[in-house]
Amino acid sequence: MLTEGRLSRIVSVLSPLFLLGLWETLARLNYLDVRLFSCPSRILGALFPLLWSGELLHHTLISLARIILGFFAGALPGVILGLSMGLFPMVRAMLEPMILATFPIPKLAIMPLILLVFGLGETSKVFTIAIGVFYLVLINTMTGVINIEPIYLDVAKNYWARRFDFYLTVAWPGALPMIFAGFRLGMGTALLLIVAAELSAARAGIGYMIWRAYDMFDIERMFVALMTMSLLGYVLAKGLDWLEARVIPWKQPSR
Repeated sequence: MLTEGRLSRIVSVLSPLFLLGLWETLARLNYLDVRLFSCPSRILGALFPLLWSGELLHHTLISLARIILGFFAGALPGVILGLSMGLFPMVRAMLEPMILATFPIPKLAIMPLILLVFGLGETSKVFTIAIGVFYLVLINTMTGVINIEPIYLDVAKNYWARRFDFYLTVAWPGALPMIFAGFRLGMGTALLLIVAAELSAARAGIGYMIWRAYDMFDIERMFVALMTMSLLGYVLAKGLDWLEARVIPWKQPSR
């Protein structure tokens, strides 16, 4: 007898296969223009040469390195500053207006400024990702700390906890669920920004592959790059789920 968890896993596998089959069928029946939308069989035909040559792996590893560096460069200060703003009202009062004022600015809108400051090298791409991740992690971390029950802070004060103890034993564990929510949002934003960063100033990476394929009107190659980015996002999201299950196992749903 199928359990609910096993049935969910089966559905999660079959649903994308169904969509791919529907896409292929519509293309073969000429309901889709394969010159613009291609079809899974053609995309698969373009995938294997890119795999055998190592070109796809090369571009994927370069993009992955930029994503990971940018994610950590944005998430680490986001967590530290978010914990501080959540714990100390004066810090929040001082920094929150600047955060609220600069957060809505589209990160792609400041790409020209980033390129002027950091040049066309790796730093500009990593910084573009980091600035997008930073705000999402900071806001989620701060919200998580603010929502901690006041009794936990009172207990720490009554036991003369040091400032470092407030961070380590109260704010950090109490805000972890919201911090991981920020990590997920930040990782999604990192994947969006890496493509934009590589479209404008790169000689390698998935975004560069997409742009070159567009230039040459190589639709199959473009779809291979898009699907690689999709797979990369799925793997990174599952990696965060795995990490969360081990860091905060008490928050996991019962099976």
